[in-house]
Amino acid sequence: MLKGKHLIEPFDFSLEELDMIFDVADQIIATPDRYLDVCKGKILATLFYEPSTRTRFSFEAAMLRLGGQIIGFDDPNTSSTAKGESLSDTIRTIACYADISVIRHPREGTAKLASKFTDMPIINAGDGGHQHPTQTLTDLLTIRQYHREIKNLTVGVCGDLKFGRTIHSLVKALSRYPNIHFKMISPEELQMPSYILDELLPGSYEITNQLETAIGDVDILYMSRVQRERFVSEDEYVRLKDFFILDKEKMELAKKDMIVMHPLPRVNEISKEIDGDARCVYFEQAKFGMFVRMALIIKLLGL
Repeated sequence: MLKGKHLIEPFDFSLEELDMIFDVADQIIATPDRYLDVCKGKILATLFYEPSTRTRFSFEAAMLRLGGQIIGFDDPNTSSTAKGESLSDTIRTIACYADISVIRHPREGTAKLASKFTDMPIINAGDGGHQHPTQTLTDLLTIRQYHREIKNLTVGVCGDLKFGRTIHSLVKALSRYPNIHFKMISPEELQMPSYILDELLPGSYEITNQLETAIGDVDILYMSRVQRERFVSEDEYVRLKDFFILDKEKMELAKKDMIVMHPLPRVNEISKEIDGDARCVYFEQAKFGMFVRMALIIKLLGL
């Protein structure tokens, strides 16, 4: 059903198709040895036009753990892009060598544009402040692991809601599930864009700049860093970067079964003093990212 499809944004897949991916991820988590040679003879091309640690490594680890191989770059200056090669020519050339490709780019819409030049499956690994769908798959799988079902949940998204592409993708994806309520927690300057809010059901979200008053109501608290690379003004970044810091004092106000998620990297928004709290699952979340990307590669290649 998913063979040959592109993943540009979460809405590219139905809820049923997402469940298929999550079911395969569950099987990989339970019996990883069964999948050691599933992608033997297949090649993943990783085209990273901006820095990445977790996303790039998790894709590479996913393909290697499936028995496949990797080609690509993590610095466009080491590719023919530095010579002025167009995106269309790069994609057409890569498709001669690889079976599937993942692309990260600072310009919004680049992954979608790339998908128009090839039948090779293209996976969007983040395009500017727009979408980051495989992080969304990671987040949804994490929620399933801890809450079993994705429904009847209050989700707090906290921090940089203006530029946070992981949060934009997650909120849009969660809005498709039953009875999900959002608490949008941010400074006024970094509030959720109206084009995201306009897609949500009336009454399904609240806007606040008070983490302390919101944290006791949420089942999931999704923290995010203030993204320095998206700011034009350094002074504005410095003023807002430590607006919210999740620490032991605030965690005492939270539910006992709440979970704290974060796409990483973190800066100061989560104090290291709470890393030992069982409710803080952001490193487990990173591992789930590898498993869900393994499942995604398998399904897009039709294996």
